[in-house]
Amino acid sequence: MVSQATGLKHLRPRLDNQIPKANNVSILYPLEETPMARQKLDKETRKAVKEAKRPIEEVAKIDANEAETRRRIERIFATLMGYDVFKHITRECAVAGIGPTDYCDFAIQLENGDADKPVIMVEIKAVNVDLMPKHLKQISSYAINKGTEWVILTNGREWRLYHVSFGQPPQLKLMESWDLMSDSPEALAEKFSLVGYKNVKKGILDEMWMKANVLTPQNLVGILVSEMSIKLVRREIRKSTGVLVAPDEIVGAIRRILNEAALTEMGAVKISLPNRKKHRKALNGEASGRNTVAEKIPQSNHEVTSEQ
Repeated sequence: MVSQATGLKHLRPRLDNQIPKANNVSILYPLEETPMARQKLDKETRKAVKEAKRPIEEVAKIDANEAETRRRIERIFATLMGYDVFKHITRECAVAGIGPTDYCDFAIQLENGDADKPVIMVEIKAVNVDLMPKHLKQISSYAINKGTEWVILTNGREWRLYHVSFGQPPQLKLMESWDLMSDSPEALAEKFSLVGYKNVKKGILDEMWMKANVLTPQNLVGILVSEMSIKLVRREIRKSTGVLVAPDEIVGAIRRILNEAALTEMGAVKISLPNRKKHRKALNGEASGRNTVAEKIPQSNHEVTSEQ
């Protein structure tokens, strides 16, 4: 909720790829999400997931308001995610910023009395209200004012987990999303466990963020076209086919198999081609003898967008 006096609005059910900046926050989304390994559920966990669905289905049928939805979601935090609702959840957490004090639905803290240092801030909408960009901007402003890196936006049915980076400007990145009504019990158990009390306390969210930073398209493309990788590919091609190809031919072939998003990242990567030894001739009859070349691949003319 924006404030205690602010009502809800029913808005169109779509989150835009790139949300216009609000309060100097730019919203980024990953290109693709890779599902983690699914594990067989024990009966107790499967039952807990099933029981978490029931109250949300009930409030959806009667088109319940935000307060009713919030009570059901609090139960999910307790039964499925392992939080003590009295020690770990601060309801209507006051957020002081520019202007009137706002109130965030839940502030999740690991220790009792740490409401000023929440690890996750949760913004809740009524069960039949679609999650919209303005809701995301709302929760991001709360997180920035509180210095909290993780936020959850949910209406009970849809759940979205974001990371906040405190740069200039701050950035918000979608890390995980799931649907309580349509996802499999295995997927739901995995996603809720990710933000569950035990795993948050272990620092699992921070580990996930570090891996996401390492496995960026720019890092991967940079490694793929590094001098060492090009040498390896060149050697393996010659070993398996008997054909000697030039380093710049390998770079050209890599460009042809990448999608536009990866090509854009490739445009920002400085490519150093390995030396071609003198007196060595390629099988196509062309003499080598080129010095190391620094090449910058031009960026695609098309603007890249990311879809959820």
